[in-house]
Amino acid sequence: MVKKTDRKFERTRRHIRVRRKISGTTERPRLCVYKSNSNIYAQIIDDVAGNTLAQASTLDKEIKTKHANKEAAKEVGTLIAKRATEKNIKSIVFDRSGYIYHGIVKELAEAAREGGLEF
Repeated sequence: MVKKTDRKFERTRRHIRVRRKISGTTERPRLCVYKSNSNIYAQIIDDVAGNTLAQASTLDKEIKTKHANKEAAKEVGTLIAKRATEKNIKSIVFDRSGYIYHGIVKELAEAAREGGLEF
């Protein structure tokens, strides 16, 4: 009998495997992306100190699109880039959290790059 794969479990396994290799520091924090069916979240994290330095999501008041689609991902990417540059963060490590670099994750990353973040 063929078993159906659990996509959420597989994504979590990929995320854990990647997190063994990458980590955010104070000089180069980690931009972590999470997407649900209804929202998109992005955080800039310093893993050494264990602090979230900046965050943006579709739940913020500045974001006009309140769905998890490409337009909302662009808005979240530009907002996280703006909030990062306000705190003098220019270079980051991109953590896609086990998602493939396609669609929403790609749009968020490209908008963050256009906003001034380097990764």
